[in-house]
Order: sequence, then structure tokens, then C-alpha cells
Amino acid sequence: MNTVIWVILVIAAFAGGFFAGAYTLRKQVEKDFGEHPRLTPDAIREMMSQSGQKPSEARIQQVYRNIIKQQKEAAAKAKKK
Repeated sequence: MNTVIWVILVIAAFAGGFFAGAYTLRKQVEKDFGEHPRLTPDAIREMMSQSGQKPSEARIQQVYRNIIKQQKEAAAKAKKK
């Protein structure tokens, strides 16, 4: 009887650790994506060039700011849920 309780406690501890670790990892990744966007002005410039456009620096910065703004709004919306 005593060993059954210990087995249940060990399984519960592993499950609790797994879920706590997954939650912490998710929050850390969300924070990292918010602080360091994966899309840079150089990447936007390259995408516009590949699509046959000759982008001006002002247009590149405008697109970049819009993308960053959308990411921040999406993150804020996700926090409200």
C-alpha cells in the first residue's frame, strides 16, 4: 500500500514538472519573439527585391513598423485571453 502511494506521488511530480516546464518555456519564447522579431528590414528589402519591386528606404521602414505594430497588438490580445 505504501509503495502505491509513492508511485502515485512520483508520477504526479513528473507530470507537474512537465506542465510547469512547458508553461515556462512557452512564456519565455513569447517574450523572446516580442523582444527580437525574426523579420528585419534587410529581410523585407530582400523580399521586395525578389518580387520585382525597387523599394525605397522609407517604404521598407514603413512596412517594418507595421509588422512590429501588428506583432505587439497580437501579443497584447493574446495576454488578454
